[in-house]
Amino acid sequence: MVAHNKTGKPLGQEETIRICFVAPKVYPLFNPQVEEVFGGAEVDLYFLATELAKDKNFRVFFMVADYGQPEQEIYENVTVVKSVNFRQNALAGARQIWKACHAISADIYFAKTVSLGIPLISFFCQLRKKYFIFRTANDQECNGVYVQKHPILARFYLRAIRDAAAVFTQNVTDQENLYKTTGVYSFAISNGKRLQPVSFENRKAILWVGRSDAIKRPDLFVKLAQELPNYPFTMICQKATYDAGYEELLLQTSQVRNLQFIKRVPFQEIDRYFAQSAVFVNTSDSEGFPNTFIQACQCGTPILSLKVNPDDFLNRYQCGMCAEGDWDRFVSQFHQLQDPETAKSYGENGRKYAEEHHDIRKIIEQYKTIFQRLVGKKQERNRQ
Repeated sequence: MVAHNKTGKPLGQEETIRICFVAPKVYPLFNPQVEEVFGGAEVDLYFLATELAKDKNFRVFFMVADYGQPEQEIYENVTVVKSVNFRQNALAGARQIWKACHAISADIYFAKTVSLGIPLISFFCQLRKKYFIFRTANDQECNGVYVQKHPILARFYLRAIRDAAAVFTQNVTDQENLYKTTGVYSFAISNGKRLQPVSFENRKAILWVGRSDAIKRPDLFVKLAQELPNYPFTMICQKATYDAGYEELLLQTSQVRNLQFIKRVPFQEIDRYFAQSAVFVNTSDSEGFPNTFIQACQCGTPILSLKVNPDDFLNRYQCGMCAEGDWDRFVSQFHQLQDPETAKSYGENGRKYAEEHHDIRKIIEQYKTIFQRLVGKKQERNRQ
């Protein structure tokens, strides 16, 4: 006679793990017809969810915001569930998130980026004996800057990550800083991406890609274009949520003759711009590990960064240059990257780096091991 567990399945038989990713603004990645803003955190979780959904041992859900879509849809084997409506108040949003969490009834809830929803989902998991997992989105969530800037919300954030079943950071520096500032141990796992074939021909533009958030300093890319009028610059910059200065940025860029400004490019088409660019420029004050860096590397495009260089990877892997905040050095490095042989060398190194460290097919296996370990322990307890 075969023994059965509480779900009715024979003991030892693999059970499907239900996992719900939470990122309200990710919906435009599933449905490109919705032309709304999203960021690197959403891209990261989108790739994780869709790659994980290829494994029949996982049932993958994604909780998103209300963009007027049906309550549930399926994209790439991921069940996309509507929840919070940004046009309603916070209390209504909390009810919608709680209702969606209850309806999905996942084993694991996986969120990224600090928000009011993080402590709510953490509390739901504690109450319903589910696993809450958090992944940091930038270095300020790890090095204490966020806690200093937002002391009230930070209390709930710290409680949530200390109660989490697992916490993930995007690089080793963030991992070390998070432990120093909060005492929370994390797994450092790189962002993953689907890698496409690459060509090193017909590269001309100097590219910048991002939202118009002040922390990303789009104004500095405009300044660079003004100082270098003989080079063609392309800026893809979608309006960030609540950005009151976007119209001023549009006016400013319209006066720079060598700068092409594009408000939005569908995510499925963005790699084409990287593949046609001679250099990708980052002017941000702070990042975790930008997905745009991975996009540049996978397309063989050398990176020029004013400040951001997580784990010193630009120097370690020779796939770009970082000026460490020095503007004159930044401009000097720009000119160095105009040498075709130098640019190709950095680009080839970047492609090799992406293949070794950011292939989503390799990245997802690291997560699977942890997911299965967590849920496996719970299943064993249920069988006893």
